[in-house]
Amino acid sequence: MDALSRAGPRRARDHLGAQCTGARAPAVPWARFSAWLECVCVVTFDLELGQALELVYPSDFRLTDKEKSSICYLSFPDSHSGCLGDTQFSFRIRQCGGQRSPWPADNRQYDSGAPVSLQAGEGQLREEGLLPEVCSEIDQWPAPVPGRTLNLPVVGVVLQVHIPSRADKPESTSLKHCGHENLVPAPLVLSSVHELDLFRCFQPVLTHVQTLWELMLLGEPLLVLAPSPAVSSEMVLALTRCLQPLRFCCDYRPYFTIHDSEFKEFATRTQAPPNVVLGVTNPFLIKTLQHWPHILRIGEPKMSGRGCSAGGLPKQVKLKKPSRLKTLDTKPGLYTTYTAHLHRDKALLTRLLRGLRRGRPADALTALLRGHLLELTQSFVVPLEHYMAGLMPLQESITPWKVGVQTPPQMRPFHQDDFLRGLQRAGPQLTCVPKGDWLGLYRRFFKSPHFDGWYRQRRREMAHKLEALHLEAVCEADIKTWMKDKSEVEVVDLVLKLREKLVRAQSHQLPVKEEMLQRAQLHIETAIGSLPKDLQAVLCPP
Repeated sequence: MDALSRAGPRRARDHLGAQCTGARAPAVPWARFSAWLECVCVVTFDLELGQALELVYPSDFRLTDKEKSSICYLSFPDSHSGCLGDTQFSFRIRQCGGQRSPWPADNRQYDSGAPVSLQAGEGQLREEGLLPEVCSEIDQWPAPVPGRTLNLPVVGVVLQVHIPSRADKPESTSLKHCGHENLVPAPLVLSSVHELDLFRCFQPVLTHVQTLWELMLLGEPLLVLAPSPAVSSEMVLALTRCLQPLRFCCDYRPYFTIHDSEFKEFATRTQAPPNVVLGVTNPFLIKTLQHWPHILRIGEPKMSGRGCSAGGLPKQVKLKKPSRLKTLDTKPGLYTTYTAHLHRDKALLTRLLRGLRRGRPADALTALLRGHLLELTQSFVVPLEHYMAGLMPLQESITPWKVGVQTPPQMRPFHQDDFLRGLQRAGPQLTCVPKGDWLGLYRRFFKSPHFDGWYRQRRREMAHKLEALHLEAVCEADIKTWMKDKSEVEVVDLVLKLREKLVRAQSHQLPVKEEMLQRAQLHIETAIGSLPKDLQAVLCPP
């Protein structure tokens, strides 16, 4: 469960689960609202009484006591944070219990068009009377559909947003390729929450970007100690986004405090730390969690003066050994014994530094850094994709009756040794700028949650593709010839299996053209027509 928090001195509003889902039937109350948000919470802070969950909207949205407590504590910046006035940050909590809303989400249609890394999974309201009005307006928004640019009215402002799709180029920003309409009032262009200013976030650690990219790729536990919840949450989100278009499959907490119910789980020394990126602001956690293998401490952001080098690049934190973690006033730096598999791309750092000296716009430097990380990830993933494609059976071998209507052909298993042998002939080391031990990086990747997540996703997609190809082969076959020597039981089994496949295809689980769906329906009608009247009545009741 995700949340964004914008806290004032006494009151804050939290948005839970800004999660895009598929469209729902209009008759369900708050159906469109729940396609964009799970709920909106208002947390009140009092200097004497502490914080309390004042309002949840819609009112019938159910939160457990543990979730309410976590939301209240995480909405208030830690006492060690140097926050004054308004501040914005995000946090995530573990969902307790099962389904809690009366409108269950169906993400399949949205996920079918959304990028893998974005699949489903701010102003301040001081007046309670405005909240129902805002939520009511959100409930009138159209459902988020990948690839569409929407103009969304809310409290007198029009938000123009582009919903990312798989067809979008990963390096492009959301609205650059979308035309702006002449609307009154003029729309406020809202970029995706996934499009962070990566250069600003990574400025203090630019020399370690590739090392951090490797740690994220391998799903290593990382503790980020920052001066404020805003810096903490932005850094954690930037780290999790640097793997795009690969889905980040580990847990991550943009902002975490000792009041969280999972603190003991993360602090225990009886077992290895979990695969999670943890953002904190309390230096006490450095001492409590110093057994974590990788700790990144970030100082106060300094964009000029003594905090910057001669060329304008902020002073970089150094790579340090975890044994230096002895006091609560630990200096900024990356504390780890990890040795990077790839060599640092010095040319990238030179280009970024030259861009700073020449006063290039921040978005240009972010685009340069984003492009570098995208190239790294794509260079790493492309050989895996090519190997997986080779595990698919040849299309000409997919025949309608060879293995039965209900059983499409299966793809071959993934053998890591076979993949690594092929990597020596055509791996990323031949085309990618960074050199180093790519084979060693793949070997460690195979043990990470990200390989498991990627493999499950690709295997599921390819299984659906095989099932669709098999269904197409069945639809194009001569069903009358097939039925000549078949028993009634076999024909009934054909009808039931085709109906099952038709339901799966119509619910967007199978990538099948409409023409094939019509053919499948004709096959079903032909098969039923060949059966005795009593069986026809059973299969097609009035």
